[in-house]
Amino acid sequence: MKCALIGERLGHSYSKLIHEAFGLYSYELVSLPNDKVGEFMESREFDAFNVTIPYKRTVMPYCSYISPEAKKIGSVNTVVRTPDGLHGFNTDYFGFKSMAERAGIDFAGKKVVILGSGGTSLTARAVASDGGAERITVVSRSGEYNYDNLERLADCEVLINTTPVGMYPNNGSSAVSLDKFPQCEAVLDVIYNPLRTQLIMQALERGIKCSGGLYMLVAQAAQSAKYFCSAEIGKEEIERVFRSLALDVQNIVLVGMPGCGKTTVAEELSKLTGRKAVDTDSLVEESAGMSVPEIFSQYGEKRFRELESQAVRSAAKEKGLIIATGGGAVLDPENVRALKGNGRIYYLKRDLDLLSLDGRPLSKSRETLDKMFKARDPIYSNCADAAINNDLSPVLTAQRIKDELGSSDI
Repeated sequence: MKCALIGERLGHSYSKLIHEAFGLYSYELVSLPNDKVGEFMESREFDAFNVTIPYKRTVMPYCSYISPEAKKIGSVNTVVRTPDGLHGFNTDYFGFKSMAERAGIDFAGKKVVILGSGGTSLTARAVASDGGAERITVVSRSGEYNYDNLERLADCEVLINTTPVGMYPNNGSSAVSLDKFPQCEAVLDVIYNPLRTQLIMQALERGIKCSGGLYMLVAQAAQSAKYFCSAEIGKEEIERVFRSLALDVQNIVLVGMPGCGKTTVAEELSKLTGRKAVDTDSLVEESAGMSVPEIFSQYGEKRFRELESQAVRSAAKEKGLIIATGGGAVLDPENVRALKGNGRIYYLKRDLDLLSLDGRPLSKSRETLDKMFKARDPIYSNCADAAINNDLSPVLTAQRIKDELGSSDI
């Protein structure tokens, strides 16, 4: 069976990985301009296909049958070719509902605010309404409720983002600040790349129930498979594929004192996992065309930190990397947020007497190093998801990190 996903821009879609993880059919990504959608719909190249932004409504007139659920929502994201023509369904409903349930988010009696008015917004409205929401308000750029009058919605209890704001490669942006919603107790964001958008990061920092969109993507794919080939994919298999994909795309980020072995451990991890290792100090040197000590000497620490932030945030956007950071990279909270968006942070701890001082502009003596450690240790500890001792072999340290990642929560 030959299946596909159609949409306008699909270069960073995970759908092929997800569907092929089920092992039931081949799956391709087909990027289409608007004027080619009709031609695709009338061709017979694929037996079934999913539909994503911006064509979830565009495909509806081509369908001879549209399921009651898809009609109610007003968008189709799954199409199956039959002898009677094209049959359209909506599996986003199942995916969105599954995501909310997994996060422990209940809509009953809640005041819900949905950012965005497109096809996915329609799905979110349907799920929230069926879940018994007390009030559902849609915020759009030019609607009655827009981004200039959010104070009217300060009593929001469940916030849902269905816009692309914050999606790769524009990581770090957010349509709203949670400061606008002091009563908010749950956040859902349909974006799946990065794993944690800036909006989700705000929720995590506040201890609010939340979920990014990757689980929704996997769950709706499982439901699509049911229409594609009558496959019944249960929660355990959905969780397996979700967890496998999340671990694969998540960056491994190493932080810690200068000279603690981050670069060496990153190289060992690369050998162990097959992941690409990048060193943010090396990225800075490539950008500046000179060594880190030379940057400090000629331009000072401020300029180095600016270049470092650029390198950190650029690397943090990517997926499946091992990122060895400079000792001071996480002193900037914005760098930490960027790294956490797609990564799990490991604090490499090493006895101060074992730290190398060679080529370290800010740690030229043991006394300076001791003062630095006292100042930075709480910062490393607070930003890290796990701490790993690196007093022994870097090979053992790399294995410990690999093992910890495999058993970590997503």
